[in-house]
Amino acid sequence: MSLAIFDALFGSKARARLIRLFVVNPGAEFTTTEVAEKTLMAKDDVVRELTRLAKMKLIFERSRKGRKHFIVNEEFPFYTELKSLVSKLNIHAQSQVFRKLKIVGEVKLILISGLFLNYPKSKADMILVVNNVNRTKLKHAVAYLEAEVGREIRFVLMNSEELHYRLNMLDRFFVEFLEGPYEEVTNKVPEMKRFVAGLKK
Repeated sequence: MSLAIFDALFGSKARARLIRLFVVNPGAEFTTTEVAEKTLMAKDDVVRELTRLAKMKLIFERSRKGRKHFIVNEEFPFYTELKSLVSKLNIHAQSQVFRKLKIVGEVKLILISGLFLNYPKSKADMILVVNNVNRTKLKHAVAYLEAEVGREIRFVLMNSEELHYRLNMLDRFFVEFLEGPYEEVTNKVPEMKRFVAGLKK
């Protein structure tokens, strides 16, 4: 299932983001401010959607030290079904959610696996090879991706020099990543195809 379908199913991107955030983080409590920060949504929109989800009893409201906290209700009648839907999200490389990553510097390679392809065995969700990276833009791009998927993204960042070193040394982490399911968002590294072909022999 794509993010677009999931968003449409729940009537709005805002509501869909909140549902993903709470469902993939069972047991975690969030304040209104934390929800707004993690979903990159306006606080007014967050308050409105939190109120709706609380009325449905999908989330519970708790008060701690005078502050409201929200947590998913794992006894909600359709919690299991919602969790199943979220787990089936499969964000393919052609998805527009990766467009912000392509402007963080001289992007040579972006590979995705892990939570993007619903493959929990992967040790990383994303490998980025970027020269002259703009750290601020990278931080914003990753925050946007995390807002879309509802959880922290495990990624490895390197430049072209480190990539070539890893390929020449048959780096175990890199090899294991490429042996599992992955997709290319961007590939401007000609030797990658030869390297991958060599692994399949």
